[in-house]
Amino acid sequence: MNESLVHSYQKNKKRYPRTESESKEMEMGSNNKKIFSSKKEDLFHVIHKVPAGDGPYVRAKHAQLVQKDPEAAIVLFWKAINAGDRVDSALKDMAVVMKQLDRSEEAIEAIKSFRGLCSKQSQESLDNVLIDLYKKCGKVEEQIEMLKRKLRLIYQGEAFNGKPTKTARSHGKKFQVSVRQETSRLLGNLAWAYMQKTNFMAAEVVYQKAQMIDPDANKACNLGLCLIKRTRYNEARSVLEDVLYGRIPGCEDGRTRKRAEELLLELESKQPPPDLSDLLGLNLEDEFVNGLEEMVRVWAPSRSKRLPIFEEISSFRDRIAC
Repeated sequence: MNESLVHSYQKNKKRYPRTESESKEMEMGSNNKKIFSSKKEDLFHVIHKVPAGDGPYVRAKHAQLVQKDPEAAIVLFWKAINAGDRVDSALKDMAVVMKQLDRSEEAIEAIKSFRGLCSKQSQESLDNVLIDLYKKCGKVEEQIEMLKRKLRLIYQGEAFNGKPTKTARSHGKKFQVSVRQETSRLLGNLAWAYMQKTNFMAAEVVYQKAQMIDPDANKACNLGLCLIKRTRYNEARSVLEDVLYGRIPGCEDGRTRKRAEELLLELESKQPPPDLSDLLGLNLEDEFVNGLEEMVRVWAPSRSKRLPIFEEISSFRDRIAC
């Protein structure tokens, strides 16, 4: 074959019929490109935690997580809610972004106005977002009422959609939370809210209850602080030493141990306690108290007998203005 024929063949190669092996190679190459493109797209969604699709909710997540444009994300979340596109997630995610922009009051109103469009399964997570928003705004009373409401749902058997555990997420990791753990966590948050109102007697009662159900070192430190505020120094010292000596779960955390040490130093600097009892400000309804007491009878019967936390409340209830 002379040079002119070779040149003509190479120039017009595509016009010649391909062999079977050549066709298979080209088909495999095309398929590999599609697979590579698909895997690359999947990897993008995994890295940026953006769902697949092209609806307003997906565009909102792209603006939030990839473009880092929270204002644009809020506009698109509103569009998703109005279009009925993943309303549960859109409302919750929009509230979170609003909180980051110090628009918590607006986020609270949005949840209150549109949570009726969301599924029953999403109401619990929306409650959690509301509690965080109330905390951010300094709305302690609203926070207390919401925490009590969630606790009532637990002892009425209506929390977790009737299941013994639920899947939670923290720092991008999923883990299982039991009803017992959730109850103790909510009680700890409720006690801290009482602390913000300087209602130290109610805070102590609720912290004690939380520790009976599922003890941890962080709540122990808060309980120690509460006892210091009530000038119950010996009891506070005992609780804080439990943290330092590793007698409570979570004591291995360095920050918690450091806090316990700081509280002990604060305790040592205090004067002897006055011979007075802090009997003001307790405000826990009978129904709420009885419900919590019933939970402890089930989960910690032996400890409940040794330490009837709400016995103190009962003795003072008639003398305390609600």
